[in-house]
Amino acid sequence: MADSVFKDVSAYEVGEQAGVDSLRRVKREIGEPGPGEVLIKTRAASLNYRDIMVLEGRYGAKKPDSRVPLGDGAGEVVAVGAKVSGISVGDRVSAPHFNLWLDGAYDPSIFAADLGNTADGWLSEVVRLPASACVKLPENLSFESAAALGAAGITAWRVVEVLGKVKAGDVVLTLGTGGVSIMALQIAKMNGARVVITSSSDEKLELARSLGADSTINYRERPDWENAVVEQTGGADIVVETVGLSTLDQSLAACAPNARLGFLGALGGVPAQGPTLTAMLIKNVVVQGITAGSRRNFADLLRACSQNGVSPHIDRRFPFDEAPAALQYLASAQHVGKVVVTFD
Repeated sequence: MADSVFKDVSAYEVGEQAGVDSLRRVKREIGEPGPGEVLIKTRAASLNYRDIMVLEGRYGAKKPDSRVPLGDGAGEVVAVGAKVSGISVGDRVSAPHFNLWLDGAYDPSIFAADLGNTADGWLSEVVRLPASACVKLPENLSFESAAALGAAGITAWRVVEVLGKVKAGDVVLTLGTGGVSIMALQIAKMNGARVVITSSSDEKLELARSLGADSTINYRERPDWENAVVEQTGGADIVVETVGLSTLDQSLAACAPNARLGFLGALGGVPAQGPTLTAMLIKNVVVQGITAGSRRNFADLLRACSQNGVSPHIDRRFPFDEAPAALQYLASAQHVGKVVVTFD
């Protein structure tokens, strides 16, 4: 299978993990796929805040210097190993960043094969993946859209669809305008829900309205934004809590009785005083920690977006040669939605 050995493959490695400047470009040789594996020519990769944390050495233990970052991507299968069925050369595919989580409930063991973290990720011209993790792309979904629907989309899907069991007329509250929040907005609108979104930027809120947000709240102008949510909607049925403990009490106060809250973020750091959780008891709110999702969740999301003609909002695209600039842009927090690296 000499034709499935790829020499001089360009990739980026995390290096010493002292920041984005540690990222280094290298050449690699990618050997033929082993049993159950496929090789994929990367066509697009998508960035998440955790990629910045990895490069800064703040996402668990430091990785080997040679680790290839980025958990989200999509591409075309160029080689197939033995004992692979259902995936062929030429197929357009993506995969969840937790390669071992195919279906069912969360288990911490999935971190053993986490792309861009405990396993090499998508910031390479050719990647090696287990065929079992791959999901074929619908014909009307681009490589860029599929890459952008990875971790952020799967996470939003698990909160809004799996935990929230969203239905028409529900009120969905999501904090901020990053990748998860914007995907939650788009998923909720697919289901006929009403969406409230917060930000400190009127410009970002205007863009959120153009994507379908029904109510927008500038939390600098309304520090008591939880009261604004209740005033405008009567309370949220589903909350996508992307910030963390520092806003949890406010998110709970914004809830309607029997709401479902997906707790998934830690961007706000650890507050000096922890949340009281009083509203959780008074309103009987269900709170669940959310850690991305499974291959099944990803396949369901891709199908829903395809059938509803929904494409994730991509803020900016950077060519592969400018991947470090893409990560710097993500770190600047100027974006709304997703930042994508293209491999044309």
